[in-house]
Amino acid sequence: MSTVLAALEKPTQRPNVPHFSSGPCAKRPGWSPAALNDAVVGRSHRSKPGKAKLEEVITLSKEILGIPEGYRLGIVPASDTGAVEMALWSLLGERGVDVLGWESFGKEWVTDITKQLKLGDVRVMEAGYGELPDLTKVDTDRDVVFTWNGTTSGVRVPDGEWIPNDRKGLTICDATSAVFAMELPWSKLDVVTWSWQKVLGGEGGHGMIALSPRAVARLESYKPSWPLPKIFRMSKGGKVIEGIFVGETINTPSMLAVEDALDSLRWAKSIGGLQGLLSRSKANLDAVVEWQAKSAWCGFLAKEEKTRSNTSICLAITSPEVAALDAAGKAEFVKKMTSLLEKEKVAFDIASYRDAPPGLRVWGGATVETSDMKALLAWLDYAFAVASAK
Repeated sequence: MSTVLAALEKPTQRPNVPHFSSGPCAKRPGWSPAALNDAVVGRSHRSKPGKAKLEEVITLSKEILGIPEGYRLGIVPASDTGAVEMALWSLLGERGVDVLGWESFGKEWVTDITKQLKLGDVRVMEAGYGELPDLTKVDTDRDVVFTWNGTTSGVRVPDGEWIPNDRKGLTICDATSAVFAMELPWSKLDVVTWSWQKVLGGEGGHGMIALSPRAVARLESYKPSWPLPKIFRMSKGGKVIEGIFVGETINTPSMLAVEDALDSLRWAKSIGGLQGLLSRSKANLDAVVEWQAKSAWCGFLAKEEKTRSNTSICLAITSPEVAALDAAGKAEFVKKMTSLLEKEKVAFDIASYRDAPPGLRVWGGATVETSDMKALLAWLDYAFAVASAK
């Protein structure tokens, strides 16, 4: 390995907050448990103050994200996974489906559609880690299921130009690591799902689902041939259950988690709303891009610049010595690096996702301070040098 890197001195500056996990993610700057003091605990979520909190989450989310008039937004169980599966089980089957998979979670939706729902007319479009399927081949007269940002691959859809306004099918988008950090073309998306635990730095267990008028029309006109569990039901008697979208949750929510989400949303509004969030996340990616351009050992997993994620920033170790190792050897090398960083209390939980190629995954969402990101990057060089010398 490079003698220059091997002789690198230990950095003197550490990130103030060493939380770079891609979910649950870092809390907003300045957060403390005191932020939850106003939580409606010991009360029913159906009580007047409990429902008011749930409604405020919905209202603030719509306002900050700029969700169009006519779209419905609800709080649902089981995080983003629950929200996506609610959409798949409730809406699919009316027509053929194109499902896109280029990372772990997108491939899970492929499994749900082909092996659990066992739909007959399905086209699966897959790509390896670091790449996107050919979006020009997607048929939007069919239903389309895809992730906007590949949380485990660091590859994002660059825009919505491939989705026509006069499509006949529904577009169902898992946007959990994109919402609040990337511009979404809402008019081109019929179902959008996310959780609080990504860009908002919230707690797990709760999902959000946004439905366009077209998606609501499908709910009211189409009944799947399979039974729907209670927590998936969004319509009754041919009508959408409106209560879901005004804070009447399907099951009991954690009011502590609700209060935490409200705290994050209020913080987001205080820093300029969506544009403030976008700017903070972009600054984090820009810091990594500047550092990587000078790196002798690190590259982006995303093959094309325009598809690089600014939230789940996935890095590959490109030095010839490490690249020549087999998968087990690469994983062991990454483990040496991440173990050192954890021991030094510099960064926690930044190894790549278990199904992804061995490498690093650093969260760059809006709750991460760019000064902390820059401090981390110097430590990545140091950790690489130490792991190389062993």
